[in-house]
Amino acid sequence: MPTDRTTEFLRELLVRQLTTWLPAALHRSRRATVALAGADAASAEAALRLVATHGDQVRGRQVTVLVLADAADLPARLGPIEAELPAEVTVHLMPGDAYRLPVAVKAAGAAGAPLLSFVDLPGAVTPKLLTAATNGRTGELLLHTVDSARDALVSAGFPLVAEVAPVLPGGEAAGVVAFGSRSDRSLEAVRDALWAVGADLDLRYRDPLDPTVTTVDVVGDPDLEPLARELLAELGAGGSRPVTELRRHTLTATVYRAADANQALVDLLDAGDVRRERESGRLAGDEIISLAR
Repeated sequence: MPTDRTTEFLRELLVRQLTTWLPAALHRSRRATVALAGADAASAEAALRLVATHGDQVRGRQVTVLVLADAADLPARLGPIEAELPAEVTVHLMPGDAYRLPVAVKAAGAAGAPLLSFVDLPGAVTPKLLTAATNGRTGELLLHTVDSARDALVSAGFPLVAEVAPVLPGGEAAGVVAFGSRSDRSLEAVRDALWAVGADLDLRYRDPLDPTVTTVDVVGDPDLEPLARELLAELGAGGSRPVTELRRHTLTATVYRAADANQALVDLLDAGDVRRERESGRLAGDEIISLAR
């Protein structure tokens, strides 16, 4: 079971990501589904309140919120919030653990529209659960689990995957948070949310696949030397790359943000380790970066 600090972290992360995801989803579709599987009651309350604040975007659309949990007091806790929701929002409470997500998503008729799944798993991920979360090509998944899920998410059909292992104050591990998507914008948003929440709660992050177990402090200006080394290694292995691809590599292969990639590249340019196509100006996404030697 997650600790109180871990639960608080997951709740704040869910709210921040839902804040950016919901308006974008309703901009491109007239219906959208949010699935909460394994979330605690307070997180479900926070998610519903967040949906309620987006009344203007919800109007004329259809939003379904699935809450999959075994908490007996959940109907009583969510009832007052449901009463204040716009008529376009439907809430479905379903008993069961997070592994019943495929059944819940199918019952809600989520196919063909944007789906954001927040899943807190006590054990290993399963292909069936991840396939349901992909929702064809329209799903995004925010996952908390016990170990790295990168390979499983890629195999399930998420082309963009990011993950971090949060470290709580005092050094306590808090499992792994993974995110699967097809959108670079969503990937950037969840990484920014991770750093914002991490700074608020005084967390550190590490790459769950890094054998050195090196942690990165997300409070203040980060140490970019490890990222610079990673970008040099990527350029050495794959050759010259546009800035956009190096930003994406940063998001999917490290714990850093896309903005950190830009600063690390500027530092490498200043040091003469890489070269750019243009002589000056802001680094554009299509600009090619090459090793200097």
